[in-house]
Amino acid sequence: MSSETRVVRSACRGCHGICQVFVHLDGDRVVQVRGDPDSPTSRGYLCPKGQAAPKLLYHPDRLTHPLRRVGRRGENRWKRISWDEALHEISDKFTKIKNESGAEFVAIYQGTGRPHIEWTERFANAFGTPNFVGPAHLCFIPRVIASNITMGRLPVCDIYGFGGEMPACIMVWGCNITETGASDGMCGGMFSRALNQADKVIVVDPRRIRAAEKADHWLQLRPGTDGALALAMINTIIVEDLIDHDFVDNYTIGFEKLVQHVRGFTPEWAEPITSVDAGAIRAAARTFATVAPGGIQWGNGIDMSVCSFHTARSLLILMGITGNIDRPGGNVIWVPPTGVKQKSVLINPEQRGVQFLPKEQKDRMIAAGKFPFCPNTHTPAFWDSVITGKPYRTRAIWIMGSNPLVTATQGLKIERALKECLEFIVVSDIFMTPTAQLADLVLPAATWLEQDDVVYLSKIWCVLARKKLAHFAEARDDRDVIFDLAHRLGLHEAFPWKDSTEYLNWVLEETGLTFAQFCERGIILSEMRYRKYTTEGFHTPSGKFEIYSSIMERVGASPLPVYREPPMSPVSTPEVAKEFPLILIPGNKVRYFFHSELRQIEDLRRHNPDPLVEMHPDTAAALGISEGDWVWVESPSARVKIRAKLFDGISPQAVNAQYAWWFPEQDPPDYGWKTSNVGLLFGDTPCDPESGAEPLKGYLCKVYKA
Repeated sequence: MSSETRVVRSACRGCHGICQVFVHLDGDRVVQVRGDPDSPTSRGYLCPKGQAAPKLLYHPDRLTHPLRRVGRRGENRWKRISWDEALHEISDKFTKIKNESGAEFVAIYQGTGRPHIEWTERFANAFGTPNFVGPAHLCFIPRVIASNITMGRLPVCDIYGFGGEMPACIMVWGCNITETGASDGMCGGMFSRALNQADKVIVVDPRRIRAAEKADHWLQLRPGTDGALALAMINTIIVEDLIDHDFVDNYTIGFEKLVQHVRGFTPEWAEPITSVDAGAIRAAARTFATVAPGGIQWGNGIDMSVCSFHTARSLLILMGITGNIDRPGGNVIWVPPTGVKQKSVLINPEQRGVQFLPKEQKDRMIAAGKFPFCPNTHTPAFWDSVITGKPYRTRAIWIMGSNPLVTATQGLKIERALKECLEFIVVSDIFMTPTAQLADLVLPAATWLEQDDVVYLSKIWCVLARKKLAHFAEARDDRDVIFDLAHRLGLHEAFPWKDSTEYLNWVLEETGLTFAQFCERGIILSEMRYRKYTTEGFHTPSGKFEIYSSIMERVGASPLPVYREPPMSPVSTPEVAKEFPLILIPGNKVRYFFHSELRQIEDLRRHNPDPLVEMHPDTAAALGISEGDWVWVESPSARVKIRAKLFDGISPQAVNAQYAWWFPEQDPPDYGWKTSNVGLLFGDTPCDPESGAEPLKGYLCKVYKA
């Protein structure tokens, strides 16, 4: 290293954990990222994705400048253009389409949560399009909206212990945070620390995840039957009078109706549905109800079913009737730091744009009203509309931070929509991807090391400083691109700041700090308060915790939670199960990748070089399959090729396939995205009627040697 070495505190964004880090620089070059041991959010923890950030930053395959397609879509023929040319073209195309057809004929499509999401929806609202598309219908948001209608806010497992108590009992439900490194803004290292301190641990998962290895109760349920298990636990707690009477009597509404509703949902009823012994269900329910305080750490496993919304409601009710809402060590409602303007849609949704779209504009949203608690345009319905033209065909789309050919289901349908049906496609990304290969314009995006930010997408109890420390070629922060384009389109009311620095100073202005001063400080903490409902009530129509939901009743949905069987399962489609006898679990996150990202990074890829499908050794032996064999995983819709990994921690009737696989090292334009992409295995299936979630955690397949 040279004598110009320095260390700067920042906040990682390699996934959803938002861990605080020390970034080591040699001159202007980032050479290392390490966890910050003094950070209250992460205590020095940093997963491999964060450690590999310099390799991502300087990767030779990164997009370096804007590109315009010069051949047919998918020919991989491009011309380098300037940013001014690119933004001028986008502005002209969007304006022309808006004037000719209406703003709704332009769609904004975003992937997982990244810093740009605070401005993508603002941009869509200001431009006037209701067609804001993304994976929210099956990722996190079903739990958020279920929480909002039940208690007004999202409760979070209190693993930080600000009230002097840590959770004595932790129930991990459909969340593999200790392996993946993060979940919903929670740090995996901090969660492991809380697990080690807990007196009792309950794990609900079809797989023996790391947290299950030493758990007091591991409920290995049949994939997709979480809702039945939750109702049986509620039944047990009520029948055995293990409820928190003070909370139930004084702060809830609808408990007596719940008592009647769950009378038939006994553990004996749930046992044949879930494959979990009735005695084990009772024992786990008793533990959660009697070992206090208790917190539920839920995850993406809840979201991906036709029963996702009602399952989330059931888990909220479990928190409520046991008195574990907003108490130290329970499931708490974070208090945001004073003076910081909240960008998060979980706090001030009115700040997502200048105003909510008028009703007549919302009515033009594709699939409007079909799923009452889907927060944006339903993704499968959107791609159907692009192909069929019903109710109308979107003409242009801007895809930001997403690679839907491999991260969404039915990629062949999306490929057809992109190749044949859309007039104008813009993709913003860090690398060229199979999706970007079908664009008209490709824009080079920045990594988190190239961004300034006030960070609190999910970490509502504090805000962290992220400082721009590097710049690669002509890559730009997506927010700066949105800002520039918004001004070209005349959207000054929604974007009144002259640049992003002025915007960040505006966010902090009531704290008395400038963004530069905030970067020196690194973090602003809130003063946590508990049991806020005793003085403030809950932000629901009744002002109480709504066990019986008045909002669900109003939209014609069951106001008390129900269970729905997966639409393709050994129970609902026994004739299909004869040919496809195994239950497929896709979509589990991988420690070394983030969705479809980071497979270019050699240090990460060597840990997981090939796509894997977990199988029980007995199942594999019966099929003549050995460890490491390439196998076909086939559904009624398609088949994909994956390498077998034997694992005795999965049920013999289930297989667990890694998702979002493509091969950046293979030739463009396809990069082998159709070879091992488990999203191709899903056909047109019913979705959750409330949230629109797709049933990805319980599908039918067969496996045989390739």
